[in-house]
Amino acid sequence: MGNVTQYYDLCCKHKGKVVTIHDRSGKVYTGRIMHVDHQNVWLEPVRSGAGGFGFGWGWGWGGLWFPVALAAIGGFALGAAFFWW
Repeated sequence: MGNVTQYYDLCCKHKGKVVTIHDRSGKVYTGRIMHVDHQNVWLEPVRSGAGGFGFGWGWGWGGLWFPVALAAIGGFALGAAFFWW
Protein backbone atom coordinates (compact mmCIF):
# COMPACT_ATOMS: atom_id res chain seq x y z
CA MET A 1 0.00 0.00 0.00
CA GLY A 2 1.14 3.47 -0.75
CA ASN A 3 1.77 6.42 1.42
CA VAL A 4 0.13 9.83 1.18
CA THR A 5 3.11 11.40 -0.63
CA GLN A 6 3.07 8.74 -3.36
CA TYR A 7 -0.67 9.20 -3.98
CA TYR A 8 -0.37 12.99 -3.82
CA ASP A 9 2.33 12.90 -6.53
CA LEU A 10 0.38 10.39 -8.62
CA CYS A 11 -2.84 12.45 -8.41
CA CYS A 12 -0.99 15.69 -9.26
CA LYS A 13 0.58 14.01 -12.29
CA HIS A 14 -2.85 12.92 -13.58
CA LYS A 15 -4.87 16.05 -12.79
CA GLY A 16 -7.65 16.49 -15.36
CA LYS A 17 -7.79 12.78 -16.18
CA VAL A 18 -10.54 10.31 -15.32
CA VAL A 19 -9.46 7.79 -12.70
CA THR A 20 -10.88 5.02 -10.56
CA ILE A 21 -9.75 5.01 -6.94
CA HIS A 22 -10.26 2.10 -4.55
CA ASP A 23 -10.10 2.97 -0.87
CA ARG A 24 -8.93 0.65 1.88
CA SER A 25 -12.52 -0.09 2.99
CA GLY A 26 -13.48 -1.36 -0.47
CA LYS A 27 -15.35 1.69 -1.82
CA VAL A 28 -14.74 2.64 -5.44
CA TYR A 29 -14.70 6.25 -6.66
CA THR A 30 -14.68 7.25 -10.34
CA GLY A 31 -14.20 10.79 -11.56
CA ARG A 32 -11.97 13.39 -13.16
CA ILE A 33 -9.23 14.76 -10.87
CA MET A 34 -10.02 18.45 -10.44
CA HIS A 35 -7.91 19.45 -7.44
CA VAL A 36 -5.33 17.86 -5.15
CA ASP A 37 -4.22 19.06 -1.72
CA HIS A 38 -2.12 17.28 0.90
CA GLN A 39 -5.20 15.60 2.48
CA ASN A 40 -7.63 14.95 -0.41
CA VAL A 41 -8.00 14.44 -4.10
CA TRP A 42 -11.15 16.16 -5.40
CA LEU A 43 -13.04 14.33 -8.15
CA GLU A 44 -15.71 15.54 -10.54
CA PRO A 45 -18.23 12.72 -11.09
CA VAL A 46 -18.37 11.21 -14.57
CA ARG A 47 -20.82 8.79 -16.07
CA SER A 48 -19.77 5.21 -15.58
CA GLY A 49 -20.29 2.43 -18.11
CA ALA A 50 -23.36 1.34 -16.14
CA GLY A 51 -25.04 4.71 -16.72
CA GLY A 52 -24.64 5.93 -13.15
CA PHE A 53 -22.37 8.50 -11.58
CA GLY A 54 -19.25 7.98 -9.52
CA PHE A 55 -19.64 7.39 -5.78
CA GLY A 56 -20.34 10.38 -3.54
CA TRP A 57 -21.37 14.01 -4.00
CA GLY A 58 -20.20 17.30 -2.52
CA TRP A 59 -19.56 20.90 -3.44
CA GLY A 60 -16.09 21.87 -4.62
CA TRP A 61 -14.44 24.93 -6.05
CA GLY A 62 -15.97 24.61 -9.52
CA GLY A 63 -19.25 22.85 -8.85
CA LEU A 64 -20.13 19.32 -7.88
CA TRP A 65 -16.87 17.71 -6.69
CA PHE A 66 -16.26 15.21 -3.93
CA PRO A 67 -13.14 14.54 -1.85
CA VAL A 68 -11.32 11.26 -1.38
CA ALA A 69 -8.78 11.20 1.47
CA LEU A 70 -5.29 10.44 0.19
CA ALA A 71 -4.58 8.43 3.35
CA ALA A 72 -7.53 6.11 2.56
CA ILE A 73 -6.43 5.21 -0.99
CA GLY A 74 -5.57 1.57 -1.50
CA GLY A 75 -5.43 1.52 -5.31
CA PHE A 76 -5.46 3.92 -8.25
CA ALA A 77 -6.47 3.14 -11.85
CA LEU A 78 -5.88 5.27 -14.92
CA GLY A 79 -7.19 3.68 -18.08
CA ALA A 80 -6.04 0.05 -18.08
CA ALA A 81 -3.16 0.65 -15.65
CA PHE A 82 -3.72 -0.08 -11.96
CA PHE A 83 -1.31 0.89 -9.19
CA TRP A 84 -1.12 -0.82 -5.78
CA TRP A 85 1.48 0.39 -3.30
